[in-house]
Amino acid sequence: MTTRRDFLKGVAAAGTLSGLASKSEAQAAQAETQTRAAVSALPPSSYVEAMESDVPGYSEAEAEHYFVQHAGSDFMADVIKSLGIDYIASNPGSSHRGLQESLVNYGGNTKPEWLTCLHEESSVAMGHAYSKIAYKPMAMACHSTVGLQHAAMAIYNAYCDRAPLIVFGGNHLDAADRRPGAEWSHAAQDAAKLVRDFVKWDDTPHSLQHFMESTMRAYKIATTPPMGPVVIIVDGHLQEKEVEGNLPRIPALAPTVPPQGEIGALREVARLLVNAERPVILVDRVAHTPEGMTRLVELAEALQAPVVDRGGRMNFPNDHYLNQSGRRGQLIREADVILGMEMYDFWGAVNTMRDLVHRESSRRTRSDVKLISLGVNDLFIKANYQSFQRYQPVDLSIGGDAQASLPSLTEEVRRAMSAGRRSQIADREKGLREAYGNMQAQSRRRATYGWNSSPISTARLTMEVWQQIKEHDWSLVSRGLGGWPQRLWKMNKHYHHIGFSGGGGVGYGLPASVGAALANREHGRLTVSFQSDGDLNYAPGVLWTAAHHGIPLLSVMHNNRAYHQEVMHLQRIATRRQRGADGPAKIGNVFEDPFIDYATLAKSMGWWSTGPISDPADLAPALKRAIDVVSQGEPALVDVVCQPR
Repeated sequence: MTTRRDFLKGVAAAGTLSGLASKSEAQAAQAETQTRAAVSALPPSSYVEAMESDVPGYSEAEAEHYFVQHAGSDFMADVIKSLGIDYIASNPGSSHRGLQESLVNYGGNTKPEWLTCLHEESSVAMGHAYSKIAYKPMAMACHSTVGLQHAAMAIYNAYCDRAPLIVFGGNHLDAADRRPGAEWSHAAQDAAKLVRDFVKWDDTPHSLQHFMESTMRAYKIATTPPMGPVVIIVDGHLQEKEVEGNLPRIPALAPTVPPQGEIGALREVARLLVNAERPVILVDRVAHTPEGMTRLVELAEALQAPVVDRGGRMNFPNDHYLNQSGRRGQLIREADVILGMEMYDFWGAVNTMRDLVHRESSRRTRSDVKLISLGVNDLFIKANYQSFQRYQPVDLSIGGDAQASLPSLTEEVRRAMSAGRRSQIADREKGLREAYGNMQAQSRRRATYGWNSSPISTARLTMEVWQQIKEHDWSLVSRGLGGWPQRLWKMNKHYHHIGFSGGGGVGYGLPASVGAALANREHGRLTVSFQSDGDLNYAPGVLWTAAHHGIPLLSVMHNNRAYHQEVMHLQRIATRRQRGADGPAKIGNVFEDPFIDYATLAKSMGWWSTGPISDPADLAPALKRAIDVVSQGEPALVDVVCQPR
């Protein structure tokens, strides 16, 4: 193996160190060009030039100290590669420059591939949605304190949504080694403290052995239900220094098997469900892979029990007659047993705020109803941020991953069901099919209201998009449009809908759509997003990321030219105070004078775009053209001026 001293002697013999000073300017320029090309480096700094020219004051020993043959970050890259991470998204920064250089040069910029983002918040939101399509995390790199500050809101969204992320944050721990200026203002004694209240785990490795163990542990923690983001702070000096001694061995990753509910408790749940006359299954974040949907359908069919899907994930097909989500209120009022699985807000599902002024509440349920909770939320609650919602008393609470527990629960249901009871339960099917048909007809009828209006109704936009995509293998990766896609489209695959942001932070929609589209790209799926205007204003730079990395996405603007939810808040408050609810509610909440031209914005960043469209007759041809573009592997945006809701 060539040592640093051997390398330096070889360079000196070739005249690189001592010869450049005595050559002609032309020869020196030629030699310098060849040297730069050989190492694929940027032009060297004056300090490096001085060492390469053997200017007095810089000895060979100092030059030897400068060059690094085996950097610590090369080993870090090997650790990250061993985890099978496909992408690492980042806005570049000096505190993780060593890791970036190792991944793109030493690691060949493959598995993971480095994705260039224009904002840390966007890089995290991309990873958030990517994990819900790919069923595994991607990584992000954040530049020390200021980068982590930018990323914080998106990390919080992922925390609330129980989405796995691996965040590498740079830092410079040793004050004696920090360069003057930014390395001080961008350093912290405890860099992860900024986000510790809303990550599942964090660590700050002090050695390469420590980094390897922490990164392996972080991946396991992030991907074990309840899933969530993790942060590893990577010291800049540890990245860049020469490796001394033997490197640690990188072990194979052994993912943690998700915890199941205790079998005795599941047996009791089965007994209650089998004996119930009006059981209801409430679900929110149950299916974190396609297998979860299949298992849930098996349970519901065994019981002939209606399912209310709260939409945190795509849990249950909406074209199945047991999906009775549109009848949620009636079903909950009549139920004698309610099984809530992975519920984000169980209290909100079974209670209502009866008096909004005094915050008095009332239950929607029967007094004798049995409430059962199955999920992992109680296994991971932190003190500060209140994302766990209001406390709901239940009759039986089981700590276990619902998807992992479903096979055992279904088996116990079948075991507890006699032939006579099976026949009685089967009689429910006719009534449930009839209710489902009525519910679907009602949704279609309501969708026709304002069909030819301008601005365009959200239901009309939903159906126009559906007519163009229904023959494709499509994936809806956004929330919005008043839930019309869930009511009007046929959704029966897990990737047909990926849920919401979790924390409700604005700026999630566009970068999340790009991240989900990245995961869909390898499957050749048509990725569709309904993009709200207020959300796009937070993170427009990710438009460039999608164009630069060739990520195909159909983004259809729900452009109501306002933060309309805030307009409604002001209208509600003004009405309560009897001050009028019209003009003043727009102040501070609308985008006019001038209107924002989103089509031009997208075009400036490399997208095909059209609009703004306000005549519903113009929708179909614009959408057809956009889909043709996306089918060729490029992103396209259709700006549609819509009704507020």
